[in-house]
Amino acid sequence: MALIVHKYGGTSMGSTDRIKNVAARVAKWHDAGYKIVVVPSAMSGETNRLIGLAKQIMDQPDPRELDMIASTGEQVSVGLLAMALLAIGKDAVSYTGWQAGIRTDSSFTKARIQSIDDSRVLADLDAGKIVIITGFQGVDEQGNISTLGRGGSDTSAVAIAAALKADECLIFTDVDGVYTTDPRVVDEARRLEKITFEEMLELASLGSKVLQTRSVEFAGNYRMPTRVLSSLTDPQLPLAEEANSGTLISFEEETNMEQAVISGIAFTRDEAKITVIGVPDKPGVAFHILGPVSDANIEVDMIIQNQSVDGKTDFTFTVSRGDYQRALAVLEGQRTELGYDRVVGDAKVSKVSAVGVGMRSHVGVASQMFRTLADESINIMMISTSEIKISVLIDEKYMELAVRALHKAFDLEKA
Repeated sequence: MALIVHKYGGTSMGSTDRIKNVAARVAKWHDAGYKIVVVPSAMSGETNRLIGLAKQIMDQPDPRELDMIASTGEQVSVGLLAMALLAIGKDAVSYTGWQAGIRTDSSFTKARIQSIDDSRVLADLDAGKIVIITGFQGVDEQGNISTLGRGGSDTSAVAIAAALKADECLIFTDVDGVYTTDPRVVDEARRLEKITFEEMLELASLGSKVLQTRSVEFAGNYRMPTRVLSSLTDPQLPLAEEANSGTLISFEEETNMEQAVISGIAFTRDEAKITVIGVPDKPGVAFHILGPVSDANIEVDMIIQNQSVDGKTDFTFTVSRGDYQRALAVLEGQRTELGYDRVVGDAKVSKVSAVGVGMRSHVGVASQMFRTLADESINIMMISTSEIKISVLIDEKYMELAVRALHKAFDLEKA
């Protein structure tokens, strides 16, 4: 009997009627003979509401207590979904992350899963029950509730699927798959039938909001087949049709690399650029600048160090816009030790990226990208590359123009 993990996002769980629709869909799969584990998010808007309450009490909420509060949204969801299944005659049981054996580290609000004890869940599945587990959360070694960060329910679902050796993890969301870019920006954006784990990881890390980055990492590391599909279709849609809908995140050897050089254009609006000017150019300069930033739990993305002039250099990097002020404060606190002249920044920049495994076997992608942007008079501030992606940092006001131009230049509207 095949084991399938379903994950439902906040929109899918957004009302009691939608929860009943989720229950009907889950029951359909269970009736077809599948063992089913369900990982739902909190109801749409609930996590924001809970965090808002915390901030009314404390401007900078204590991370441990914030996790205690934020975790309750998913607990409501699993209880309501279990009731909805029980109401239609299905034997269902709900668990919190810690009850399901999900152990994490103690990085509150950004915890990472360390292990999953699947014995309790497997016993329930063998007894014919539908098991519902809170996404987004676990428990650390001291018994503290921890959360995985925003979007962490995707990570929970894929990690649980990997631990249970599920046949597939289905991510039900309010979109019907992964697109060549955001359809709200480009009308001609096209849904992809398949995409590789590498491409999906790049797209997720570069701004695509369909899947959370760590969930794709889990899926790739454990070779867990993962499908993104819509939860807004008729719950009674024939199972054979539903099981082959959406976008399958697959292995590279299962795709035709000659179909397209570029699979998608990703973007992120919330970038900020920081430049440390006139820092002494000596061994370890990058570490001494970025070490304290990392210690403050601030992720750094693009990095450029300029050529040394008279023994000094300029060092530029980007962070999430939400971390911009904190990063500036960290650098100000290190001014004496670093000995730089000044720090300047720009919080109105965006990153646009072209992604595709076809880059490995095709030349000229970078030149075509840069020519396209030049034709639109868009200046490039920073560039970063990998085997399968090219990212550029540009002025925020040109972001949508850049995405549309690149989508057309690489013929992504064509199947």
